[in-house]
Amino acid sequence: MLNEFLQLFQSQQNRDRVSRECADQGIQFKFIPPRSPHFGGIWEASVKSVKTHLTRTLKNALVTNEQMQTLLAQIEACLNSRPLTPLSNDPEDLDALTPGHFLTHRPLTAISEPSYEEVPTNRLSQWQTIQEYLRRLWKRWSSEYLSGLQQRTRWTHERDNIHIGTMVLVKDDNLPPMKWRFGRVVDIAPGQDGLTRVVSIRTKDGVYKRAITRVCVLPIQDSQE
Repeated sequence: MLNEFLQLFQSQQNRDRVSRECADQGIQFKFIPPRSPHFGGIWEASVKSVKTHLTRTLKNALVTNEQMQTLLAQIEACLNSRPLTPLSNDPEDLDALTPGHFLTHRPLTAISEPSYEEVPTNRLSQWQTIQEYLRRLWKRWSSEYLSGLQQRTRWTHERDNIHIGTMVLVKDDNLPPMKWRFGRVVDIAPGQDGLTRVVSIRTKDGVYKRAITRVCVLPIQDSQE
C-alpha cells in the first residue's frame, strides 16, 4: 500500500488530482510523526493483540517460511473482514462495511475449512496444520474483539437502550474464520425499570431472541449514536 501511494504522488499532476478528489469527497489525510508508533494507539493495539494470540497459538511449533507467510496472510484477511458500520440505513440490508472494502471493494470471504481439533498433529498435512492454527487464533481473537465491543457502562455512565433497526453482531462461538453473524433488531423487551435486556434479531437465517449480552452494536455505529 505504501509503495502504491509513493508511485501515485511521484508527479505533480497526480498530486493535484488527488487533492481535488479528496477535497470533493471531504477526505482529509492525517499523519503521525515519524518513529512515533504510540500516536497510533488504535491500530497498534490491534497489532499487539494479534501478536499475543499468535504467540499463544503457535507456542513452540516449528513452521517453514512459506507456512508462516500463508498463516499471516490469512490472519490479515480475518482482521480486514471485521465489520465497521452498516453499508446503508435500509432495515432490510444486512451487509456491513469492512476494511476489506477499501482494499478489494467487496467483503473478504473464504471457504470454510473443517475443524482438525480431534485429529493428531502428525496426521495433518501442511495445509491442514496451518488451518488448525488459524482456527485456534480466530477463536481467541474474535472472542476478544466481540468482548471489546460490549458496552461496559456499569461503573462509568449509562447509555441509551438499543433501538429497533440497529444493526448488530450476534455472538456465535462456532463460526469459522472470516464469518460473522449480522442481524437487525426488530423488537425490544424493556424491563420494569425501562432498561432493555432482551431483543429480537432478524438474521439471514430467521428471527432469534437474544439477551443483549450476546449482541454487539457495530463500533462506528455505536460511536455515532
